Amino acid sequence: MDTIRFIDFDFAYEQRGNGTPLVLIHGFPLDGRVWNNVAPLLEDRFELLIPDLRGFGMSTTGNDQPSMDMYARDIANMLDYFGFEKATMVGHSMGGYVALAFAKQYPNRISGLGLVSSQAIADSPERKQGRYDTAAQVEEKGVNVVADSMTAKFTANIELQRVAREIILKQNVQGVAHALRAMAERKDAMVWLSSFSFPVVILHGDDDQLIPIDRAREIKGSIPHAHFVELKGAGHVPMMASPQETAEALMQLK
Repeated sequence: MDTIRFIDFDFAYEQRGNGTPLVLIHGFPLDGRVWNNVAPLLEDRFELLIPDLRGFGMSTTGNDQPSMDMYARDIANMLDYFGFEKATMVGHSMGGYVALAFAKQYPNRISGLGLVSSQAIADSPERKQGRYDTAAQVEEKGVNVVADSMTAKFTANIELQRVAREIILKQNVQGVAHALRAMAERKDAMVWLSSFSFPVVILHGDDDQLIPIDRAREIKGSIPHAHFVELKGAGHVPMMASPQETAEALMQLK
């Protein structure tokens, strides 16, 4: 991957393909490598920008207070670096939260939105506290805390569980803890979904053990024009487990 120096941190990304700019934003607690199976299927139609969010993969953390708006601002700065006025945003799980924050913060810079295994509602008080508790555990015991609790919930595929676990265990403790707290404090995006006039794709597995498919159906209810794909038997990481179906859905954003 290449990196851009932004004031006090390094922002890592992969650029590939030709066509309309499309940003693929990974989920928690992963990095840009989760798109490896999908990127080759999209690069003939899109110019792909695949970042490691701040504190993940090869990106460092910097000194800013972590928030979804911060991650969205980093994406906007990446677009500025490449001279792109607008781009399509696709986010997996937490990456969807970032894409939604980008759409709210930069409504004139988004030309399409893809939400993969994500949701728009804010955390309940109990879920919020749980994220803070997990962040403290990660800081005390390391990223194996989330690797142990999340890996089996990503997918029933044992080999993909192994790959996901390897990615998680390479993440930065501070980056993971920061992201947990940022997710806990994210705003409820349901209130602005109806303002979206650009193309929207919603992709969700009906066997997602981390974010129930009902969360995706709620989003579809607020965005009637959205293209909604329910993947039968799929878990939380369809871009890893079902790359062809994922790519075909995202091509609706062309």
